[in-house]
Amino acid sequence: MFTPRTAPRSQPQPGHLYDVAVLGAGLAGSELAWRLAQGGQDVLLVSQALDHLGNLYQPTLAGAAFPEQSLFAQVQRAMAPDTDGWTFHCRLKAELEGTAGIHLLQSCVTGLDEDAGTVELSTWEGPKLRARRVVLAVGAFLKGRLLIGETMEEAGRLSEVAYDFLADDLAAQGVYLTYASGEAQPAPGAPDYEVRFQVLAASELSGFALRRFDQVWALGRCTPGEHTYASVLHDAARLAEVLLAAPQEPA
Repeated sequence: MFTPRTAPRSQPQPGHLYDVAVLGAGLAGSELAWRLAQGGQDVLLVSQALDHLGNLYQPTLAGAAFPEQSLFAQVQRAMAPDTDGWTFHCRLKAELEGTAGIHLLQSCVTGLDEDAGTVELSTWEGPKLRARRVVLAVGAFLKGRLLIGETMEEAGRLSEVAYDFLADDLAAQGVYLTYASGEAQPAPGAPDYEVRFQVLAASELSGFALRRFDQVWALGRCTPGEHTYASVLHDAARLAEVLLAAPQEPA
């Protein structure tokens, strides 16, 4: 069952303190934000483009295996037998928009500053954001470089700009980043491409937590290892359980 359409738990104003800020609204970030909101958290879900919410690395759902209890599986079942990727994105976005406790924000986070139990997020647009806890779910976008033939773009996916500022900020704070790469699955009407990007080194993580911060976690393709749709959604469920069970410091 989908989330009932109810009024948001909070009406954010400048200086608002969120329970959790999730950076990146792809597979990992969207699932995590939805699960945290289901658990009563006041969640900020940040995406550089709301038209890309929950986008997959393929144009259709053909062959996509989502865990049964995930948001993605619920949307997939609701639109069956249709498997169109754009229809899926539209339905997923509508569900996130209608979930009480999620504030969707189109912005680009450029840096993190942790102090006194809260994390301040700098944005490319200028306004500061604040959260008790932050989750990096930025996929292949830390210094992402998309290659099509001999052409290279600063992007983590077609038409989606890389997060160079955030990668530079993490590196400046001593976070060691290493490199990974992946290829988009061939699809009719879409160019084949490779993306090279930075990920957090395994030594920087203790489970999902970043060792150099007290209140920052990471999830999905920005972490080392092999990832599938199913594994990322399972990890999102696990991290949601961790965050919902953790004591929350007062501001």
